[in-house]
Amino acid sequence: MQANKTVEINGRLYDAVTGLPIKASPTASEKASGASPKLVSPEVVKKRAATMAAGTIHTQPQRSQTLHRRATKKPGPTIAKRPQAGKHMDFARSTNVTRFAPHPVAVTKPISKDTPDIAPKPHPIAQRVAAKSAALKPVAAVPISAKQIKDTAIAKALATPTAKPAKKKRSLKLSRRFTVVTGIFAVLIIGAYLTYTNIPSLSVGFAAAQAGINATYPEYQPDGYRLSQPVTYSDGEVTLSFVSNSGTGEYTIIQTRSSWDSSAVLDNVVKPAAGDNYVTTQERGLTIYSYNNSSTWVNGGILYMINADAPLSGEQIRNIAASL
Repeated sequence: MQANKTVEINGRLYDAVTGLPIKASPTASEKASGASPKLVSPEVVKKRAATMAAGTIHTQPQRSQTLHRRATKKPGPTIAKRPQAGKHMDFARSTNVTRFAPHPVAVTKPISKDTPDIAPKPHPIAQRVAAKSAALKPVAAVPISAKQIKDTAIAKALATPTAKPAKKKRSLKLSRRFTVVTGIFAVLIIGAYLTYTNIPSLSVGFAAAQAGINATYPEYQPDGYRLSQPVTYSDGEVTLSFVSNSGTGEYTIIQTRSSWDSSAVLDNVVKPAAGDNYVTTQERGLTIYSYNNSSTWVNGGILYMINADAPLSGEQIRNIAASL
């Protein structure tokens, strides 16, 4: 029997048409013994084959062969269509062809009404009667709104120029004179104030020019003291005296031309006058020596000396020295 007509189940061959087991070929031991193979009843074979086939064949579900159209695209033709020739008039019109005239446009003429040769005229007597009756008929007054009345009044007021009162020339002249006099008086007051505040600087500048040195007026001045006039000067020396407003003390600033440095001032001025009883302070690069109510320093070729008969503090002396 052909191989494709049999089914093998659990190592045994069965006929695919009848389902009966096929006798196996005798083994070497059976051939030697000469025993014939045992036959199995058809009922037992059918029952056993059905039981074994259900347990082995139907172990896995068969895959569905249904095509789902919702998830797949409908197949289309794989061959592209051949392009067809155009069926329209795709050619260009020649400008030389002029025998085709445009379609004629129908022009409609308006229908004229028939007019008589002589128009009817009213009788002269009837015309005179109509004119008299129209003259005797009262004319109804046209009502005017409040807005129209307001607009008319505003337009009339704008059209009429307002007469400006003539200014008096005399009052104008008086006001000009008053303005000029006030301005001159203010300038004089400001000039007098500036002159008064700058008198000390002017006096010191005049004295420095006469003495031939570059003497200056201190920008810092202790409260309660003022410059006593006049400023005294001599050749190469200018002396400024400041007195207390209460008259209880004064101090003087002497400015002298000098070529000394700080060491020369210490050796020639401070030590001969005070010995070793002096105090040295530094202020903005200046070396200030203080002793016996006096202070001295040198700066820019000028020897400065303060002789105080007033209770001046060390800070006030340093401020005076820094402002010179």
